[in-house]
Amino acid sequence: MSEKKRIAAGRTAETRASKLLGPKSGREGGPATAATQPASDGAGLPAPAPSQLGNFDSAIKLFHARRFEQARELFTAAAAGPERDVAQRARLHIAMCDRRLQQGSPNLSSAEEYYNYGVALINTRNLLEARASLEKALELAPNTDHIHYALALAQALSGDFAMAHQNLKRAIELEPRNRAIARQDADFAPLANLHPFDTLLHPEKKSW
Repeated sequence: MSEKKRIAAGRTAETRASKLLGPKSGREGGPATAATQPASDGAGLPAPAPSQLGNFDSAIKLFHARRFEQARELFTAAAAGPERDVAQRARLHIAMCDRRLQQGSPNLSSAEEYYNYGVALINTRNLLEARASLEKALELAPNTDHIHYALALAQALSGDFAMAHQNLKRAIELEPRNRAIARQDADFAPLANLHPFDTLLHPEKKSW
């Protein structure tokens, strides 16, 4: 075989071997392959944005803590979310925050002032603040039947049935007419047939 044919045959063999082995990796100055690149552990990635419901829940906590400015910011974020029901509730609370920020904190001093404020909060179903106001009223006037009655109502509406029964019982002890009032009260109606409210509101049932 001539020298030129030997060289050509050698080059053909190298080309076949190169195709079988594939491109060389790790050459100096060349890019690293996927196998040599370090795996990302997620560090440095931006934290996920709070959800609409998460913003609303956080805002509610701030609202009950009377931090109305911070609560309003989160309610505004929740109002811009996709869930219509959450957005609607957020807009209602934005209006409540605005009213509170305009009015400022009420200047209360007497038991009746705390009582009246507590009743107003019950009507807006702001039960946590209503209970706090009525408890303060009770501290100032511990044997006032209508304060016990209103506090029992706030406790019942917020699900604290044991304390609601205790205060309603005391309200009736101080003024027996409160039993008839509670029987006609729509807010106490869901509890009227539950023990121990049934025997408190209808003591005649004990003899049945």
